[in-house]
Parts: sequence; C-alpha cells; structure tokens
Amino acid sequence: MRFALRVAVLTMACWCLHAPAAEPFKELRGMSRAGIDVKGWADTKGGAGGRIVRVTNLNASGEGSFAAAVAETGPRIVVFEVGGVIDLQGKSIRISEPHLTIAGQTAPNPGITFIRGGFALATHDVIVQHIAVRPGEFGRAKRSGWEADGLSISAGDNVIIDHCSFSWATDENLSASGPRFNGATPEAWRQATSRRITFSHNIVSEGLRDSTHKKGEHSKGTLIHDNANRVLIYGNLYNANHERNPLIKGGAHVAVVNNLIHDFGARAIHYNLISHEWGARAPQPGVVTLVGNVARGGADTLPGVPLFSLGGAGDVSLYLRDNLAVDANGKPLPQTGSYTASGARILKAGTPDMPPGLKPIPSARLENAIYISAGMRPWARDPVDFKVLSDVAEGRGLIVDSEAQSSGYPAYAPTRRDFDPSAWNLADMSPKAGWDSLFPRPDQ
Repeated sequence: MRFALRVAVLTMACWCLHAPAAEPFKELRGMSRAGIDVKGWADTKGGAGGRIVRVTNLNASGEGSFAAAVAETGPRIVVFEVGGVIDLQGKSIRISEPHLTIAGQTAPNPGITFIRGGFALATHDVIVQHIAVRPGEFGRAKRSGWEADGLSISAGDNVIIDHCSFSWATDENLSASGPRFNGATPEAWRQATSRRITFSHNIVSEGLRDSTHKKGEHSKGTLIHDNANRVLIYGNLYNANHERNPLIKGGAHVAVVNNLIHDFGARAIHYNLISHEWGARAPQPGVVTLVGNVARGGADTLPGVPLFSLGGAGDVSLYLRDNLAVDANGKPLPQTGSYTASGARILKAGTPDMPPGLKPIPSARLENAIYISAGMRPWARDPVDFKVLSDVAEGRGLIVDSEAQSSGYPAYAPTRRDFDPSAWNLADMSPKAGWDSLFPRPDQ
C-alpha cells in the first residue's frame, strides 16, 4: 500500500509537467509551484524598481557573465538570455551589493545550473530564484580541503532564497551564518549576524559524505548559525543529507514549517549550542518552532533517529505541532531525543514563534505539495531534480560520496532566448500570463 501510494504520488508529480496547471490537484498543492507565496519575516523587494541587467553568456566571469551582473551596484534585476551550465572552475560567486533580484525563471530551458563552485552572500535585500547550484568534488582528492557551500549567507539581512536546487556541496548545501558575538549584548549579537532570512521551496539534497572536506564525513543540508534570528525554513525538500536537515545552533530563532525530510542519516532536525565556542558567555536559549513537517527515514537512516534532537550545552524552547516522523517502513519515530549529557533541556513552548499570517498546510498533505512545488524549475525538471524526486517518492536512493555516484555533472547544450520585459511583472518577476503558463499543455 505504502509503495503504491509513493508511485502514485510520483506519477502525479510527473503528470503535472504535461497537464494544464489548472486544477485537478490544486487542493493538494497548498503552496506555490513557482512564485514566492511566503516571505516569512523578510519583506524585501530585492532589486524591484532597478535596472534590468542581462546575462548573455555562460562564462564564469567577464562582460555579459552572471558574475559581472551581480557585482554591479544599485537596485537591479538579473535576467538570463541564455540557458545551460556555468562552470565556476573552483571559485565562489560573491554577492556583496544589495537590492538584487536573481530571476532564474527568465532563462530558457534547461535553466541555469552552476557547477564546481558555490555562492557567498554577505549583504541585504536580495531575492534568488530558480537556479541550481551543484559544487561537487571538482576532481579533488578526498579530505583535500575543498570545502564548498552551495549557498552560504554571512550576516545577511532581508534575504529570500526561493525555488532553487542545491546538491553535492562538500560543506553545507544551504546555510545562514555570520559572527556569533559582535556587540556587548545578546540583542547586539542578533543584529550583527544573519536575520530575516527565508529559505522556501528549495531542494537541498545529497550533501557529499566522504569527500573533500578536511574533516571527512560532511554530508550536511542546512546550518543556521549561532544567534541568527527570524529565519523561516518553509516548504523545502531535504534528501540524503547525513545531518543538518537543518542544524540550528546556539541562541538562534528559527521556524521550520512544512518541510519534507527524507533519508537523513544520523540527524533530521537538531539544535546544538557548543560550549567551547561560547566560552564564558552565558548560553542563550534557542527558539525553535516545528509545524507540519514530515521526516521519513531511508536506506541510510540510523534506527530510532527522532524528528528533533538536542545536543550541546544550551536549552531550547521548542514548539511542536502536526509533525510526522516515520522510518523507511512507515513505523513511527520519536518526536524528540537528546545526544547530550550536559543537562541541556527541551523547554516546551506554549505558542509558536512564526511569521505573522503564515498558514501551514497539514502534514498529511505535504508530500503531494512538495513533489509539485519544490526545486528550481518545477515546470521543466532537470534530470538531477527528477532523480531526487523519484528517489524520495519511491523510498530509494543513498547518501553519496561524490556527484559521480549520483547523476554526475550535467552537460546541457547552451540555449538562447531574448528577454522580453513586456512578458514579466517587473515588480516581482512573475510571468504576466501567470506561473501556470510556464507549464506545458497536455498536447505539448
């Protein structure tokens, strides 16, 4: 019965690529198939109102490249007149200029995929949509020190990462961090690190385990660093990351809502304030809200792993509602557990700490919605995301040590299409014909 249901769900997800977006499964979606439907605590408009900057080639740098576009100053919307693979050749794209929208939805199929590198974002008021970032090992030796994030935010403020795909990082696939203790008070610490961050509708998958990180095992999904606050993790698919699905560190304030977590290894969601990193500073309690999530074990999930685990030396205030956790055979897993002997406590919160107006969908409906909504290009799945969705729906797949054990680096032929501003709502970079217009009709 369970296997048949998963196959049926995958069939539905595939069907949606060929059916009118319209309406047979609208009641099952409950979340956007392509646009930003939840901003969380972030209220940024990105580069709206600024100039259009066109990416006209797939070069790693230079005139017409993506790197040159994001390095420009002032409010700007980056659009793509080319589709295919941008090989970063071991470098990181650094985003330090604010008021930016990266509109990957404007690229012709197969969209934009970045390989052999990642993103480092250290600014405010940025929206990133509809791209894939797949660092991989880059042919380097095991434990050689190549520690590439998919996308890492450092002391960012008012940032939305929406409908993107991250895989094969050798550090974290997707993270929000910054200095822990800048300032004299905990409130000052919170103002100096990442805040007002939304991660929504992303696929975060296959962090590489025994790869090039100098520590060895490092298959990690998402890290939310100490004292980061007003972080919303909503509607994402986490698959085949050994840990950090996500990890929330000391004193952080985070809402984890309506995420599907599959084939976690040692940890699903966990909280950890590490005492030697805090030194003599008094531990600040973390504030974590978990609503409407589904955690489903897989082939690499250790027995008895709970939905939420507490480690380290600090207390956490935890609100739980309508979360489902089962092993690979559908048997219940614990909701909470601990991997510390420090005396740190899970303190039951009576009310959720969530962005105002956020309306989670029931966990019983989540899988159907996630298959249709998450990832960089739901209207035209690339082979990497299609494999991930298939693995999750059919309860298969493994945590991998190299991109070569999975789909391997893509080698899409470049495509071109002029950007037509009249076809887009420039205020939010949605198609004027509606997001459903991007999905093929049944006769296509």
